[in-house]
Amino acid sequence: MKKNLIISGGIFHPFEDSSKTLSTILNDIGYESLITMDIEGAFKNLEDYDLLTINALRWRMLNHEKYLPYIDEWAFSLSGDGRKYLDNYIKNGGSMIALHTSSICFDDWDGWSKVLGGKWNWDRTFHPPLGPIKVMPITNHFVTDNIQSFTLNDEVYHNLELEPESKPFLIGYTEETKEEHIIAWSYEYQQGRVIYNALGHDSNSLENEELSKIIKRSVLWVSGDSDA
Repeated sequence: MKKNLIISGGIFHPFEDSSKTLSTILNDIGYESLITMDIEGAFKNLEDYDLLTINALRWRMLNHEKYLPYIDEWAFSLSGDGRKYLDNYIKNGGSMIALHTSSICFDDWDGWSKVLGGKWNWDRTFHPPLGPIKVMPITNHFVTDNIQSFTLNDEVYHNLELEPESKPFLIGYTEETKEEHIIAWSYEYQQGRVIYNALGHDSNSLENEELSKIIKRSVLWVSGDSDA
């Protein structure tokens, strides 16, 4: 079995449950996962893993007073060493998939967007309430090959800020705004490969047949185990 590290934890989402679901999904393609909330400690040993999965919401929490009750437990700023470990892991050939709120993480580090291929922009990015959405492939990509449009309950992140080299492959549509927005992309950071997917709010979303297939193919693509 290959080794996968899942970074988990945060507020307003059932991360413990969804990380276990991710572990089960990736076990089907030969990955044994360790789930941890110890970001700093885990990043010291990234070279021990074949895959890094970010399924967390860890940032400074300075954007709204509604976060004040949670700051002591959950506010987070990645150290300089942690940034170096993560940056080096990816650019030297590492493989990473990142889901949903991971685009909000590490908000005081400009380099996170360079590693991930994009980010949540607090001045522009938002999402309507959790509910039924339509997901549509928009490009010919290994990850979406033979996948048609599908629906599930999740959130459509609006106005994510992409790096110029990122290659979108999914858009999401919600009746709340009647708009289509990019919600997933592939990205190459020097020698490493990354896929970000804004879906995955909870296990119900992750267990959707088409989304599970996309996640598995995403891992195959970032790890170089596909022909693409």
